[in-house]
Amino acid sequence: MAACSGRTSLAFCALRAFRNAQHWNERFFSTSLLRHASGGNTFQTPEFIPPTKPVVVDKTKPPEPPRKFLSPEFIPPRQRTNPLKFAIERKDMTKRRKMLNIPEFYVGSVLAVTMHDPYASGKSNRFVGICIQRSGSGLGATFILRNIIDGQGVEMCYELYSPRIQQVEVLKLEKRLDDNLMYLRDALPAYSTVDVDMKPVPYSFSGEVPVNTVKVRMKPKPWSKRWEHPKFNVQGIRFEMSLTSVQRKEAKRQGQPWHKYDMLKEYDTAELQESIWKEVQKEMSQ
Repeated sequence: MAACSGRTSLAFCALRAFRNAQHWNERFFSTSLLRHASGGNTFQTPEFIPPTKPVVVDKTKPPEPPRKFLSPEFIPPRQRTNPLKFAIERKDMTKRRKMLNIPEFYVGSVLAVTMHDPYASGKSNRFVGICIQRSGSGLGATFILRNIIDGQGVEMCYELYSPRIQQVEVLKLEKRLDDNLMYLRDALPAYSTVDVDMKPVPYSFSGEVPVNTVKVRMKPKPWSKRWEHPKFNVQGIRFEMSLTSVQRKEAKRQGQPWHKYDMLKEYDTAELQESIWKEVQKEMSQ
């Protein structure tokens, strides 16, 4: 029995020594990895990263209704002479929208347009840029995208209802202080530069559209147009950085303030927009 107990104790001692050696090897291996990862010989604790704040959603609050948006090309111009022509065009436009998703966007939004190109290697061409202008009405509606590529300003004019357009993607939905950003041609290139690999920024389909209040800095004169004149009513240019006080006063004298009292210049389209919006929604639901 004494021999048996001695052998048992030796076995337990050997097992304990083996476990201690294994545990010491594990500790040495883990500390050596941390030391090599930190690049030094001393152990450094990892940097504390606070947890993200939880998003509290009030489920008792009713959801906001979707934003009512009517694309501006649906509104006929003021000097229209044949209302039947625009009614027929609206039917063709709704048919095209059933085949191609044309999202809501404004001047100042960042878009990515994929268009069929028979001369491209993949038979399609994708261009990313800032929308600087929307013009035209009906099937002749167009929009212009601008971007700086390899230090050169590039602009693409697209027909909104062209059958060659395969996809229109809104990467960033926003408005600007002006409804026309053609003055970006005379601004510094940084204000027209967009990353071609930009990821879409999520946006809400309800509420107000965010307005980007940035004011651009212009290049030295000459400019393509005299943007400082009151007839352009430009709000998004820092004129104090490019013009002297004398030049700004001279431009202000050429304004025509009496035009704001001309009631014939107003074109109230509230009722027209409401009727056209109902007509378009009815056609799209069929």
